[in-house]
Amino acid sequence: MSILSGSSVLITGGTGSFGKAFIRHALDSLGVRRLVVFSRDELKQYELRQLFDDDERLRWFIGDVRDRDRLARAMHGIDHVVHAAALKQVDTAEYNPFEYVRTNVAGSQNVVEAAIDCGVRKVVALSTDKASSPINLYGATKLVADKLFVSANHYSAAYETRFSVVRYGNVVGSRGSVVPFFLRLAEQGGSLPITDKRMTRFWITLDQAVRFVVDSFELMQGGELYVPRIPSMRITDLAEALAPQSPVYEIGIRPGEKLHEEMIGPDDGRRTLRLADRYVVQPTIATWGYAPPRTGELLPEGFSYRSDTNEQWLSVDDLRSMVTA
Repeated sequence: MSILSGSSVLITGGTGSFGKAFIRHALDSLGVRRLVVFSRDELKQYELRQLFDDDERLRWFIGDVRDRDRLARAMHGIDHVVHAAALKQVDTAEYNPFEYVRTNVAGSQNVVEAAIDCGVRKVVALSTDKASSPINLYGATKLVADKLFVSANHYSAAYETRFSVVRYGNVVGSRGSVVPFFLRLAEQGGSLPITDKRMTRFWITLDQAVRFVVDSFELMQGGELYVPRIPSMRITDLAEALAPQSPVYEIGIRPGEKLHEEMIGPDDGRRTLRLADRYVVQPTIATWGYAPPRTGELLPEGFSYRSDTNEQWLSVDDLRSMVTA
């Protein structure tokens, strides 16, 4: 039994790739009592209602995380919140920076305040590898959001509400993923554009991401930043797995893009514990009674978690199996 079983759950940004997978898992495997989908797009909500046959456990709220009052209305009677709503396109953020601040930063603070005021028990916010040592606007806004959720435990110390963060890398097959783009080009007999042949990335499936988030609700005390121990892949291996007959060519790294991704930097590594399936970046200041996991292993000085120095790697065959599964 999960802590989410029999409870009322709200997911912001619930019509995205993660949201769709989370809804399916929550309905089929967790047995939630009520699941509120909070998002801006009425068409996507309509399409999901059809997909899930208007399941009576689902509630649909049109709203924007920029609107605190609407969040508070949606969170009435909610036990647990998954905060997945965000603006995410790296290049779009560079052109529209303040829009990303309004959604990813101010919107996250609205989630914090509404959750405390409504007596939500636990909130897990989704982060990104781009929030570690950020070099682009999107990553910077997500780093601020991460810190808002960790620090929110100070504000809620006298209340029941607790906040934690989950950070992971690229998701196989999510909207905006390179996978469908490569497959489409291969079907057309075209060449595959690669930004840099040296590029590496962390790789996780949607199902793995959903289960990791659900498990984090079980473990969290509040203030943790959870990072899954997942494999890396080389972009050239991904191209070989998807389209072995297609030639590749380099186009150069795009603005705000990294050659290799990082989920834990060396400065955060000093506060990081290793568990069986994850790393736990502990809060710098914890006045709400946080206690480190008993089974956690402290990491050596200088530890960082990067896609190019990772111990786990996916082969071409591994990638092909993941994409076709």
